[in-house]
Amino acid sequence: MEKIIIFAVLTVFSMVVSGFYFIYKGTDANRKFARAFMKLNLFVFVPIFVFGLISLVPQMASAATASTGGNGLGFLAAGLSTGLASLGAGVAVSNVGSAAIGAVSEDPNILGKSMIYLGLAEGIAIYGLIISIMILGRL
Repeated sequence: MEKIIIFAVLTVFSMVVSGFYFIYKGTDANRKFARAFMKLNLFVFVPIFVFGLISLVPQMASAATASTGGNGLGFLAAGLSTGLASLGAGVAVSNVGSAAIGAVSEDPNILGKSMIYLGLAEGIAIYGLIISIMILGRL
């Protein structure tokens, strides 16, 4: 199996290197040769890839242990809490930041107040991270 993987990696590597070479050469004869070479590489790589998938899928299926749906849902919940909190913090910081820039341009004395609001908006992401750490601590 290792030989097949090495052969597939070499095929892809040769395709990438030859593609860059023929792109930088730039003549029509080289483009025709590059197309033929890429077709040959695809003709070689696709069957190797399919054979690798067919031979590896049963091994991966037998290596799977008993399903633990609770852990998977816990990881999903931790990821969602961090991701959605970061998304919300990004929206909040974009709105508060643009308003703060406009306000500071009119009156430079309110820079400190605007930084407090930006800190509060960033706190949303920290709260999401804390919740995800608490979820991961229970798994």
